[in-house]
Amino acid sequence: MGFALSSLIVATGRTRVLCSLCVQEGVPRWRQGSGQGWLSAEYRLLPASTPERQGRELMKLSGRTQEIQRLIGRSLRASLDMAALGERTLLVDCDVLQADAGTRTASITGAWLALAVALRRLQHQGQLLEDPLRHQVAAVAVGLVDGRPLLDLDYGEDSRAAVDLNVVMDGQGRLLEIQGTAEGAPFSRPELNAMLDLAQGGISELQAQQKQALAAAP
Repeated sequence: MGFALSSLIVATGRTRVLCSLCVQEGVPRWRQGSGQGWLSAEYRLLPASTPERQGRELMKLSGRTQEIQRLIGRSLRASLDMAALGERTLLVDCDVLQADAGTRTASITGAWLALAVALRRLQHQGQLLEDPLRHQVAAVAVGLVDGRPLLDLDYGEDSRAAVDLNVVMDGQGRLLEIQGTAEGAPFSRPELNAMLDLAQGGISELQAQQKQALAAAP
């Protein structure tokens, strides 16, 4: 799609996110001379992605936007061997076309696939001697709604959730990041365990779909 090295639209429920990846030679100044690469991520809600138009974030990003793009960047960097990447920068863009909750986790899952496709293309072009990709990464949102754990909440469920949990895992089921908040009353360790078990099952399904899509990608 277009001029990006790779791009795709990831869909989870009614949420749609355009994930694209570009590459540029060189790294940030503080990284120069290290022989290692870098990955940077940007995330935006597009104006018509929500029922009420979102204003464009131009000069100043909201705290939410900054936090989400840092999460995306951390999650993807955890999957890379930066030395194998060499001194080049991978630029990931996640633009939400339609938001119905779970946009950050959908962005991570889709962006990892775009990253895997892009790195494979760089290898085919002879720009990489080895694959820098070490781990598969996917993410999902879970919540506690009416006393029971639910996977991949939509907006209505998310707005009623007593607990909101975002979970990022690698291909071996190891945790990369957990973001959890009790919206009202505290939640128990057994409730947390139940949500993590549900998240792991959902992430395993997403990773199987990632593999299928990667196998089919040109």
